[in-house]
Amino acid sequence: MFHHARFKLTAWYLFIIMLISILFSVAFYNVSTREIERLINRIEFRQEFPGRPVPVRPSLSNSPTLPTFEDLEALKRQLLVTLVVINGAIFIFAGGAGYFLAGRTLLPIKIMLDEQNQFISNASHELRTPIATLRAEMEGNLLEKKISDKKARKLITSNLEELGTLQDLSNSLLRIAEVNGINQEKYMVEISLLEIAQSAQKKILPLAKKKDIVITSDIKDSRVKGIRSSLVEVFVILLDNAIKYSREKTRIKIISEEQSKVVTISIADQGEGIPAQDMPHIFDRFFRSDKSRSEADGYGLGLSIAQKIVETHNGSLTAKSNEKKGTTFIVQLPLLNSQKSS
Repeated sequence: MFHHARFKLTAWYLFIIMLISILFSVAFYNVSTREIERLINRIEFRQEFPGRPVPVRPSLSNSPTLPTFEDLEALKRQLLVTLVVINGAIFIFAGGAGYFLAGRTLLPIKIMLDEQNQFISNASHELRTPIATLRAEMEGNLLEKKISDKKARKLITSNLEELGTLQDLSNSLLRIAEVNGINQEKYMVEISLLEIAQSAQKKILPLAKKKDIVITSDIKDSRVKGIRSSLVEVFVILLDNAIKYSREKTRIKIISEEQSKVVTISIADQGEGIPAQDMPHIFDRFFRSDKSRSEADGYGLGLSIAQKIVETHNGSLTAKSNEKKGTTFIVQLPLLNSQKSS
């Protein structure tokens, strides 16, 4: 599909360029041959009236020596060949340049379509598992002639768990669509980064207590412009991720540092770290390493959502990791004073 569209767009580029070139060449050839015809008329006039002065138009040369008929015909042929060669060169160059530009023009569309297709494929795969589980459990119990109250309750409980899984996944998918589709700039207000971090810590504290993980915070009361709930969500996602992949009885540190126009927030854990081959993909939608699939719940959407939220706040979210030593996520946001001055 991409290559077909690229060739089609190249053909349109080439058609427009060659149309302009040919029209220009025809006009130039007509003007040039008209001048040659005038020279021919001068020669004929001199031959017919040798003693009379030749009438000269402003566009004609007053050279006392006139070319022969053979010279003029050769000049016309040479002019035609030259224009054909020039147009051929333009055709080859324009074709190559048009193909290159068509590829550059269509590349963002191709990337978007590939991401969309990959997203649909991954979402379908994630939805298939809980739906198949629901169906299998229901069909298995329907085959039994009688079902006890205890077994029916067990079936309902299991179905509710799968429905909860489906609901969590659908909420995450809707959140991605919301973050990508809404212009959030008009909803942004001045907020305290310290308040954001404290709210996120309060939400995540029960999970930390289950693994006896201590969260220490050294956050400055920096002022940024943003949506409070969205930035709290970013910190919750990053802290939840840190707790999931941290060992028990370890420590998570949250530190902020102000520079001239940017505040940098680091969230560092003491977990197993991320394998080097997985680092380029950790912000991809639905990406989960083999280890995380077996050890933790989730769909691989959290970090993708967090990164997109930070980007809508004109910031950046990156990560660095050392295996067996831990992972640090780094959030950079523009300070409110720098936004006002710019």
